[in-house]
Amino acid sequence: MSAKPTASRSRKPDEIIHGEVPPRDVLLKFIADNPDRASKREIAKAFGIKGDDRVVLKAMLRELEDEGLLQKKRKSLMRPGALPPVTVLDITTRDKDGELIGRPAEWPIEEGAAPAVLIRQQGGGKNGKRKPASAGIGDRVLAKIFPSKSETGPAYTARVIKVIDKRRTAALGVVRMLDDGSARLMPIDRRNDEVEIADLAGAKDGDLVEVDVQRSGRFGLARGSVLSVVGSLASEKAVSMIAIHAHGIPHIFPKEVLDAADAAKPATMSHREDWRDLPLVTIDPADAKDHDDAVFAEPDTRPENEGGVIVTVAIADVSYYVRPKSALDREALKRGNSVYFPDRVVPMLPERISNDLCSLREGEDRPALAVRMVFSKEGRKASHTFHRIMMKSAAKLSYQQAQAAIDGTTDDKTGPLLEHVLKPLWAAYKTMTIGRDRRQPLELDMPERRILLKDDGTVDRVVVPPRLDAHRLIEEMMIQANVAAAETLEQKRQALIYRTHDAPSLAKQETLREFLATLSIPLAKGGNLRANSFNGILSKAEDSPHKDIVNQMVLRSQSQAVYSPENIGHFGLNLMKYAHFTSPIRRYADLIVHRALVASLHLGEGGLTAEEEAQLDDIAAEISTFERRAMAAERETVDRLIAHHLAGRIGESFDGRVAGVTRSGLFIALPEYGADGFVPVSTLGADYFVHDEVRQALVGEKTGLGYQLGDDVEVQLVEAIPLAGALRFEMLSSGKKLPAATRSFHKSKRGRPMRGGRPGRR
Repeated sequence: MSAKPTASRSRKPDEIIHGEVPPRDVLLKFIADNPDRASKREIAKAFGIKGDDRVVLKAMLRELEDEGLLQKKRKSLMRPGALPPVTVLDITTRDKDGELIGRPAEWPIEEGAAPAVLIRQQGGGKNGKRKPASAGIGDRVLAKIFPSKSETGPAYTARVIKVIDKRRTAALGVVRMLDDGSARLMPIDRRNDEVEIADLAGAKDGDLVEVDVQRSGRFGLARGSVLSVVGSLASEKAVSMIAIHAHGIPHIFPKEVLDAADAAKPATMSHREDWRDLPLVTIDPADAKDHDDAVFAEPDTRPENEGGVIVTVAIADVSYYVRPKSALDREALKRGNSVYFPDRVVPMLPERISNDLCSLREGEDRPALAVRMVFSKEGRKASHTFHRIMMKSAAKLSYQQAQAAIDGTTDDKTGPLLEHVLKPLWAAYKTMTIGRDRRQPLELDMPERRILLKDDGTVDRVVVPPRLDAHRLIEEMMIQANVAAAETLEQKRQALIYRTHDAPSLAKQETLREFLATLSIPLAKGGNLRANSFNGILSKAEDSPHKDIVNQMVLRSQSQAVYSPENIGHFGLNLMKYAHFTSPIRRYADLIVHRALVASLHLGEGGLTAEEEAQLDDIAAEISTFERRAMAAERETVDRLIAHHLAGRIGESFDGRVAGVTRSGLFIALPEYGADGFVPVSTLGADYFVHDEVRQALVGEKTGLGYQLGDDVEVQLVEAIPLAGALRFEMLSSGKKLPAATRSFHKSKRGRPMRGGRPGRR
């Protein structure tokens, strides 16, 4: 029988007995005041708790978590809404005393305004110590966070660990010619001020331009000169540049980085096995320019594994070329990952590395790290081994090409490969799916849309590419290779960066549970839900009109995957050990895992260094932030492109679906275009509409008619703002009869629904 925390009266700090479990309020204050000492081990150490009292402490902390008073982040506990001990900050302004103020680069919209943080600028450089990084307005920094002891001013102070991205003097905006003949830059980032343009360099009114900003004094507008004319706002080139500048994405490689890439030589056979005769093949999108993974499979002929298969996954050996602390390495970490727009890529590595030396090109010798995995006929992985190799891709295939061959339509390339390469791959995949089905990862049905552009860079159409078995085959083989990497590094007691995905929080579970109850779909209570619990929900809704809305609500209930040196498993994939290994050309996390494998398995040069190991917490925080930055930039680019595409169709009607419900109105998704817009609640009609949080609906008080998440509706486009990527609609469809709302409506004093702003993206 587990120990249960006993109730105790609140005591003053000087009444706390060392060696005794403190009361709840003291625990909460300690965690708030000491975010860097908030793991269970550190808390026990601070209060001198030993033996059976550790069980009592653990139960009390779990109770505080269940009540929502604490939340777990990696192995540490923190107050909800509190900043973690190490945070990425954007320095945005100065206070009245001239001190720098920053805010977290990423902050959940549901937690309100992001907290302000006072940046402590320290001296340094004395007694042989390294001078700390100097930061300024516009910089993005990695900082150590401390709760403020002052009762006034920001709740936190911070010490800068390193400057991640220095402010740039170049600004992006639209040229506006004034009546007096002067020119102004209207910045695309609303936080920036207008700039007086001294030299237009041929730019005209309405052009999107880059301007080199030079301050001319403490007062008045800054002045600047046009560096380049990006072009028309309707083009993809201009739209993606807006996202690049708005999110501070590094997109120009410094000369020293390009020089280092140009100077790189092909890899040698040192510390490598020769696998060039193995017919590994790459299977990628038809328009892929770099190829970082290749696969091969064959039956296992050993009697002890009858019916089993051997799967080989080879991954480009980026660690050979990108060494720790080199110019290439510093730039790759600064970027964190490649960023993909509809017709351009901002790569993590220069093309000489990503598209040439590290790309597993057909018929050319290329260095790789390979994992050879043995599966039983039941789809269980029996063993695996890693190898540093030299390979030669037997063929470059597209997903459609490989699938067509399996379906009976071969071509000159796939015909000779069908029997001894492609069919064994599909046979191995069939075996692996037995294990996957047993594992039961989360099976959300959320089709991905792709924008196709015309030659002039404007939108042609939006398509949903078919999901083929060829896609699933590569996906499952990459997942298993990632698992093998994590397992090997754990066995070697080698530090690494995991790809982690926490279970949904209890609060999100409860929100989903209340919503599902309105559809008579049960969700068990408790903190031990697994991915297959959600699959059961999805299967119940599969053939119902609620399929789309249930998929959306399950997706919203999930936590966000992050990189971390502390392993909590991957909830969505239902895996306990998982690390990213398969895409080192485009993800820095994978490069770290490659280096860890090289070091722990003694595979030659380019391994993880002791200095890097000590920095894994910081690196994981940075690349997680950069991943979210890339996702936001990609999404906003799509929004702006679609807004440009529809700007000439004001007044037209469109088929849509309710994709979000707030007190201030409805978000309407246009499935045909992969975009969404907003219907303000004030335009829905004469009735007073109230927000039913449980049913995710707006319901008329008098009529009972309303709109619910997932409803198919018809809307009219009344406004398009291309620069903001915003669309505004009016509702044409009548509301449907809905039951009375099940939760308080947050009305104003006059009984009207509160009007709120647009919430952030999921």
